[in-house]
Amino acid sequence: MDNCIIEIKHLKKNYGSSLGIEDVSFKINKGEIYGFIGPNGSGKSTTIRTILGLINKTSGNVYIKGKEFNKDDIETKKVIGYLPSEINLYDDMTIKEMFDYHELFYGKHFNKRREELVKLLKIDESKKIEDLSLGNQKKVGIVLCLIHEPEILILDEPTSGLDPIMQNVLHEILLKEKEKGTTIIYSSHILNEVSSLCDRVGFIKEGIIIKEDLIDNIMKDSYTYLSISSKDIKQIKKDLGLKVIRESKDEATFINNIDSNTLIKKLAKYNIDRLLIQEISLEDLFINYYK
Repeated sequence: MDNCIIEIKHLKKNYGSSLGIEDVSFKINKGEIYGFIGPNGSGKSTTIRTILGLINKTSGNVYIKGKEFNKDDIETKKVIGYLPSEINLYDDMTIKEMFDYHELFYGKHFNKRREELVKLLKIDESKKIEDLSLGNQKKVGIVLCLIHEPEILILDEPTSGLDPIMQNVLHEILLKEKEKGTTIIYSSHILNEVSSLCDRVGFIKEGIIIKEDLIDNIMKDSYTYLSISSKDIKQIKKDLGLKVIRESKDEATFINNIDSNTLIKKLAKYNIDRLLIQEISLEDLFINYYK
């Protein structure tokens, strides 16, 4: 039985002479958390807004639960929860009024779910929207996204603005949603954020999916930053054969995928003043995928 809930086929969006996304295709199965990853400006938000019909696509197809989706499909929209990267709410409302107003679109109240989320996210419903910090606005957006218990969640940079404690709370909420069978698109530019959440990851850069794989396979790539300070740096560069991203007179920083034992053997013959190994950033990981 086909378990596919979301299927995107060759999605493209042009803004006149400017290209938003060029060719985006992927499938997501029921109950899967799909990490949609890329640096800022890579096309993540454009893809999501095009999928949802918030902006018109140039070409391509979007299928949700086996049916082609368009912006006028109200019934399908009811099973989707969407959290945009930037929250825009009615400033003159209180949080309570905002939640009440949102529930009107579904023709019913969600008292139990609402109370649960408000408690978990530590929200004071009496506060006015205009008085909220960025983080508190994001928490309101999370409730609006989840309150109707949708089958599909589409989250665009969901932790931006949240403090580390609330980030953890959100991750716990999403893992419980996964247990219930909710299908989730989790868009982010922070790789370590998705490593503990997602089943699969699709990498996008300049409007193109450049890599898609299971998160376990992605993490096996094991790229790191390797910084070395040595009078022998010129010979070390030649010997290691790694990409150099920064260098000065006697120091260089490489993108490294050499395992520790091999690296130690290679460096043992040199006089090393300083050696530092650090986790690689998402942006530099992309560079290696383009090799």
